[in-house]
Amino acid sequence: MAAISVFFPCYNEQQNVARTVESALAVLEKLDADFEVIIVDDGSSDKTGPIADEIAGRDDRVKVVHHAHNLGYGAALQSGFKAARKEFVFYTDGDGQFDMHEMPPLLPLMEEYDIVSCYRLNRRDPLIRKINAWCWTKLVCLLFGLKLRDIDCAFKLYRREVFDHIDLSSTGALIDAEILARAVRKGYRVTQEGVHHYPRTAGTQTGARFRVIFRAFKELFELRSRIRSAD
Repeated sequence: MAAISVFFPCYNEQQNVARTVESALAVLEKLDADFEVIIVDDGSSDKTGPIADEIAGRDDRVKVVHHAHNLGYGAALQSGFKAARKEFVFYTDGDGQFDMHEMPPLLPLMEEYDIVSCYRLNRRDPLIRKINAWCWTKLVCLLFGLKLRDIDCAFKLYRREVFDHIDLSSTGALIDAEILARAVRKGYRVTQEGVHHYPRTAGTQTGARFRVIFRAFKELFELRSRIRSAD
């Protein structure tokens, strides 16, 4: 029987969080699995937090981690990984742009690999966002010797033990690059699978803001220096 933690980082996702969690529960209930669902509320200023608490209050398989203030995407992922207690940990964003039914086929891959890093098929985002993502992935792969198609795809499955052996510092958009770079350095095995991507139907994206992108590029080169100095 698989044991899996599923978590959703959320920032101002009041219109999406309930249906996203309900979809996850419906999929997980069909698996022969020991599971938990974690909602990470990253200091939302809307009703995401209260909605998450209401869901957890009526289902003891769901728990909520609250940040008192908005700490950033990386901090939300770190909180999710720290809260996870099962053998495998999966995360996807709370915006509902992925289909949870595509998660179960990833589990058999964990017999051979430690990380499944998915890539978006027919990414449903504005053109400029897709161009930025392509350039970012190419740069990260060049700097860290990775061979991945979509660094920041928010549909990933890990062995939880990976996070017992790597130290993470990123609190912003660099988090996926840091996890994968450090994990590969430690010898963890990574594979890739394509998953479908759907348009956002509610809420607002925050990852494409200029200050977020600028900070990620600045921290990327700092991370490369830290990893190289540790070798």
